[in-house]
Amino acid sequence: MTRGTALVRAVSPRLAEGIVTHIERTDVDVALARRQHAAYVDALAGCGWRPVFVPPADGSPDSVFVEDTVVVCDGHAVLTRPGAASRRAEVDAVESVVRGLGLAVARIQAPGCLDGGDVLQVGRTVYVGRGGRTDDEGIRQLAALLAPLGRTVVAVPITGVLHLKSAVTALPDGTCIAWNPDAAAVPEVTRVPEPTGSFVVLLGGSDVLIAASAPRTAGFLTSLGYRPVTVDIGEFERLEGCVTCLSVLVR
Repeated sequence: MTRGTALVRAVSPRLAEGIVTHIERTDVDVALARRQHAAYVDALAGCGWRPVFVPPADGSPDSVFVEDTVVVCDGHAVLTRPGAASRRAEVDAVESVVRGLGLAVARIQAPGCLDGGDVLQVGRTVYVGRGGRTDDEGIRQLAALLAPLGRTVVAVPITGVLHLKSAVTALPDGTCIAWNPDAAAVPEVTRVPEPTGSFVVLLGGSDVLIAASAPRTAGFLTSLGYRPVTVDIGEFERLEGCVTCLSVLVR
């Protein structure tokens, strides 16, 4: 069974130089990160997602976090304009890949800034975090691009986290989950027992991708009838990365 395409990107040899904003910097083992990334890609493939690699960006330390470069919605791809200027060079190579998948392509234009990690789609509502990487103009442009697709964009102020999806994600039934609900003003949030349990990727059916560092949350999801698919992404967590950051699913 093929559920769709998963955009991923190889680990840069400069990964250890990646931006750290809200946590203390610790050493990153790039070789281990590559092994973890390979296992992450294997997990996606094992759940029916065909991995497609965006061309590598070896000179960009954060380029493995491909989610920040594009927002995909109903056959459309919105190429972002990352809030960190050093990351903007990561975007161009994504365009040819999404066009090759047959997606209609638009771009966030200067002076707007938008990171894909700030965009949480829940049904026909699109929550967008307003914080250090995404600004009001970026949100305004995204809202204009998604309105013809029947989506309503809701701006969400965020505090103390890198992206909106560093604070909250959603389960298949639309329930939002978070460890610290105060970090993002999203309605009807269910609290989970671990910080890294806030991050899930919906793989289809009852399959939910979650970090191995959140075993209690995995147990909680099992009790709700979901099937947690766990992956060790410890080296990426040292750079404020999470399971959502490392792929973009195209259904």
